[in-house]
Amino acid sequence: MAQFTRVSGSVGLITLQSPPVNALSAAVRQGIVDTVKRALSDPKVKSVVVCGQNGIFCGGADIKEFGTNMSGPPLVPMIHAIEAAHKPVVAAIEGGAFGGGLELALGCHYRIAHSKASLGLPEVTLGLLPAAGGSQRLPRLIGVPAALDLITTGRHITAAEALQLGVVDQVTAHSTVDVAVKFALSVAGKPLDGRRISSLPCPRPSDIDALFEGVMQKVRQSARGAIAPIACVQAVRAAATLPYDQGMEREKELMASLFTSGQARALQYSFFAQRAVARWSMPSGARWDTSKPRPVHKAAVIGLGTMGRGIAVALAQTGLSVVAVETQEKQLMGAKQEMSGMLERGAKRRGVAPALDKICYSHDIKAVADADLVIEAVFEDMALKEKVFQQLSALCKPGTLLCTNTSGLDVDHLASQTRNPELVVGMHFFAPAHVMKLLEVVYGSKSSPQALATAMQLGKKMGKVSVAVGNCRGFVGNRMLKPYSEQAFFLLEEGATPELVDRALEDFGFPMGLFRMSDLSGLDVGWRVRKADGLGKSFGASGQQARIRQGSRYSPLGDFLCEQGRFGQKTGRGWYQYDKPGGRVARPDPWLHSFLEEYRAQHGLVARRIDHQEVLERCLYTLINEGFRILEDGIAAGPEEIDIIYVFGYGWPRHRGGPMFYASMVGLEKVLARLEFYHEAHPDVPYLQPCNLLRRLVASGSPPVHRWREVVKKLQSQL
Repeated sequence: MAQFTRVSGSVGLITLQSPPVNALSAAVRQGIVDTVKRALSDPKVKSVVVCGQNGIFCGGADIKEFGTNMSGPPLVPMIHAIEAAHKPVVAAIEGGAFGGGLELALGCHYRIAHSKASLGLPEVTLGLLPAAGGSQRLPRLIGVPAALDLITTGRHITAAEALQLGVVDQVTAHSTVDVAVKFALSVAGKPLDGRRISSLPCPRPSDIDALFEGVMQKVRQSARGAIAPIACVQAVRAAATLPYDQGMEREKELMASLFTSGQARALQYSFFAQRAVARWSMPSGARWDTSKPRPVHKAAVIGLGTMGRGIAVALAQTGLSVVAVETQEKQLMGAKQEMSGMLERGAKRRGVAPALDKICYSHDIKAVADADLVIEAVFEDMALKEKVFQQLSALCKPGTLLCTNTSGLDVDHLASQTRNPELVVGMHFFAPAHVMKLLEVVYGSKSSPQALATAMQLGKKMGKVSVAVGNCRGFVGNRMLKPYSEQAFFLLEEGATPELVDRALEDFGFPMGLFRMSDLSGLDVGWRVRKADGLGKSFGASGQQARIRQGSRYSPLGDFLCEQGRFGQKTGRGWYQYDKPGGRVARPDPWLHSFLEEYRAQHGLVARRIDHQEVLERCLYTLINEGFRILEDGIAAGPEEIDIIYVFGYGWPRHRGGPMFYASMVGLEKVLARLEFYHEAHPDVPYLQPCNLLRRLVASGSPPVHRWREVVKKLQSQL
């Protein structure tokens, strides 16, 4: 809806009214058409101001209308009618103008923004492009290079940057509507020819072909298989090389090809999944909307290694008082120096003062006594963590929430070391913790709803995408990663190389293949875990028996490399070779290829040809199968939780939606059939056996992903 009022005698004020973000739903578009018509036909109205209620201009198209039969007036003719108006139309931008909202503002003759407003064309993040003239008007207004940057990345810009680029005409710290009304009065009756962006020529850089070639190359590289950023470049090229009307036709064609694509469906699914995971529930029936979080004013972090430093910085940037504890004096001094730098760099990026005074450093654990919440981030060793939790339970004031940053150890066991196990949850951050968006919040069997609600709310305040999951070995992300990694090792045994496996995964869209990622994080990390589990010992034997542990197939390849001191980038050698310890450029290693040949000969393995398809099926379908087991076990409430964890924490390409969504796109019958095929070929790998839930879903006719929760609930009630 849109409301019309006449203010200051001769200004028609049109206010968009569709909470929470004044999205351009059918009703709002109809309201704009009606009120604009009224304003233009009213002889008392000499100029028009368009604004949004509740301090928000317009959040863009109503994404809930996507995939439905669109009703109401179309957006493009509506914006053209505004631009063609014979009276000046001023957009008063407060809060945000995104997507169709910014395209609406670009159709107005003038734009005035509040200093705290943000603007952007984020359609590319939904697998689309700005298709209400945004790809044609923006390059005409601010030039091709700047428009390409905004449209292909979808990034939001501040009002100050918008002014600098020329997107807006004026920025104010006062009431935007008042300033816009005053401005509208001053331009009433003035000619509008130079204010209609569609009639402006698009500035053409002299080296236009080279510019677009370079941008396209860069976009293809960063898009990793996503088609929308490429279509965005093609649309802007149309603006630079074609008349406006033909450019609009090209924009329309490109949008039509994107709108029904699988990638757009995946990205829009991801958009809604991100919101769905915030509405968490526990097996007890406790929910996000019935559980009240505790207030947290002061937080503490124990252990200032890489993770602890990042967590403490992220907490301080949220505005909390933070006590950072490290018992080793040398480590404490190093942490203090590095964290100050992290805070200063972060503040510079965001244009604010660094929160240096928010962190208090100490080598004494007693300094945490009055904290409202404590996050333990010590070395991943159960005995050490037990000791810390015993100390915290004795030290902290009543009601303090005790959290562990473990990446997979038993949260219930750590809770059992305390007087109040209901106050213990896992807060599994991802490195670097002040940058990575994902936070796995793990509730144990005794965790209270209030404890979970507090951790989830804190994650939200920190700008994290927080996902509530149950307690099991590895939680969701790392539990699924284990079979995925093991399949990659088995593929090496059978004839693949690290380069082949990584190339297949990177072509699929991962930023980094498994072996390059292993070199980056350090091979010794996994080796330590395997040794703690009694697995990571090379027994010196050959043949099949040397590759069996605890009754199942096992690959000791990673253990052999670690015994050689090949820990990855940090030592200059791992699955790849590097120029020097700490080097970043991975190169194939002839030594490793010879080692693999010797290993196969020693164990009686005959190398065979392995293609990209097999790599993807073996690695991804086993990962997905474990995801189904996690759903069956009730560790994740639905497929959305798993998909968001993998998109935000493990580099799963967003344009493929997440592992569970991808399974639904590939077809559950196909995933089931291929798992059965590989399990028959490798009966000594138990997790290749298809999960009961997967079988049940296929038997139920492979329902769409949003209906899996119903099948899961039915299966759990039968169990």
